[in-house]
Amino acid sequence: MTYTTTVKRKTKETDITLILNIDGTGKNKIDTGIGFFDHMLEGFSKHGFFDLDVKIKGDLQVDGHHTVEDCGIVLGNAIKDAVGDKAGMKRYGYFVLPMDEVLVLCAVDLCGRPYLNFDYEFKAPMIGDLDTELIHEFFYAVSYSAGMNLHIKVLDGGNAHHVAEAMFKAFAKALDMATSKEPRLEGVMSTKGTI
Repeated sequence: MTYTTTVKRKTKETDITLILNIDGTGKNKIDTGIGFFDHMLEGFSKHGFFDLDVKIKGDLQVDGHHTVEDCGIVLGNAIKDAVGDKAGMKRYGYFVLPMDEVLVLCAVDLCGRPYLNFDYEFKAPMIGDLDTELIHEFFYAVSYSAGMNLHIKVLDGGNAHHVAEAMFKAFAKALDMATSKEPRLEGVMSTKGTI
C-alpha cells in the first residue's frame, strides 16, 4: 500500500488534481465549484479519516455532470493506486449510518472487480446546486475506477440532504474499514493468493 497518491486528469470538460492519503486524519481542502458536492466530499474525508485535497475546474456552464462523474473517476483511480497490492488489508468493509430519520447501509469489497448496487431514487431533483442524479454517477465512477464492489442501500429514506450525506459518510466508514490493516494477515485476504 502506498497510502498517499496524486491523480491528475485534464480533458476539454474538466481539469482535476486530487491528492488522497487513505491513512490520514480527515484533513481536507476541496473546491469542485459545486457547494453541496464539496460538503459531501468533506464529510467523506472527515468520517473516513482520509486526507483529501481536490481542485476541479469543470464546465459548470453546461451543468455539473462532467465535474461530478470525472471526480468519481479520479477518486476511484486514487483509491486503487493507494491500496496497491492490498497486502495486509482487510479488503471488506461495511457500515450502517443513521442521520436523523435516515438509515443507510454501505458495503465495500476491494476485490478488483467493479460493481455498483445503488438502491435509491431521490425524489428531490436538486440538493443545493447538485443534481441528485449525479450522486449515482459519482459512486458508479468510483466503483469502476477503483475496481471495487460497492453496495449502497437506503434502509429508511427521508430528507434528500440527509440521505445523500448518510451515503457519503457510510461509504467513508466502510472504505476506512476495508483499507485498514489486519495484523493477523500475511499477504492478501484471498484464498487465490491474489486480489
